[in-house]
Amino acid sequence: MDLQPYLTSLLALKVPIGIVALWLGLVVVGAEGLHRFRLAQPETVRKVVHIGAGNVILLAWWLQVPGWLGILAAIVAGTVALISYWLPILPGINSVGRKSLGTFFYAISMGVLIGWFFPLNLPQYAAIGILIMTWGDGMAAIVGQRWGRHRYRVWGMIKSWEGTLTMGLVSYAIGCSILFAVGGNFWQTGAISLVVAVVATGLEAFSKLGIDNLTVPIGSAAIAFFLQQSIG
Repeated sequence: MDLQPYLTSLLALKVPIGIVALWLGLVVVGAEGLHRFRLAQPETVRKVVHIGAGNVILLAWWLQVPGWLGILAAIVAGTVALISYWLPILPGINSVGRKSLGTFFYAISMGVLIGWFFPLNLPQYAAIGILIMTWGDGMAAIVGQRWGRHRYRVWGMIKSWEGTLTMGLVSYAIGCSILFAVGGNFWQTGAISLVVAVVATGLEAFSKLGIDNLTVPIGSAAIAFFLQQSIG
C-alpha cells in the first residue's frame, strides 16, 4: 500500500493541525490552571472547556480541515474522555461532583457532524449543531445557576426557566447568524432557526447523564439541514 499520498496530505495540513492543536491545548491548560489554583468552581472550569473546545469547529471550517481529520481528532478526544472518566487525567474537567459521559458524547458529536457535513462542503450545519451545544447549553447553565429563580423538575433534574429561555434565545441567534452568513433568505432563515431553537431547547431539557452533548448538536444540525433542503 502506497502511503506517500497520505503523508503528503498530512504534511500539507501541518499548519491547520498546529493551529487547532494549539487552541485546544490552551483551553485545556487554562482550565486545569483554574482548577489547580482554585480560581474557579469545578462547574465553571468545565464550562470553560465546554465553550472553548466547541469553538474549534469555527477554526476547522475556516481552515477547511478535511472530514477524516476531524473524525480522527474526535476519536482521540473521545478516548481521552473515556479514560479520564475512570482515571484523574483531567481532574479539572471531571470533578463536578456527578458522573457524566458528557465530554465523551461531546467528542463523538463533533466527529459525527464533521464526518457528515464537511465532505458535502456544508460545514455550516456542523457549526450550527456544535455551537448551539457550545454556547446555548453553556450559557443556559451559567444563567440558570446564577440567576435562575423559577425552577421546574424533569425526570428528577432541576432546571430553571431562565436557563431554558437562554438556551432557546442563544440557539436561535446562532442559527440565524450562521445561515445569514452563508447567504440565507431572511424569512426562511428566521423560520428554520426558530424550529431548530425549539428542538434544541427541548432536547437539552429532557436529556440526562450528559447525553444532551450528543442529541442537541446532532439533532440541531440534522433539523437545520433537512429543513433547508426541503424548503430550498
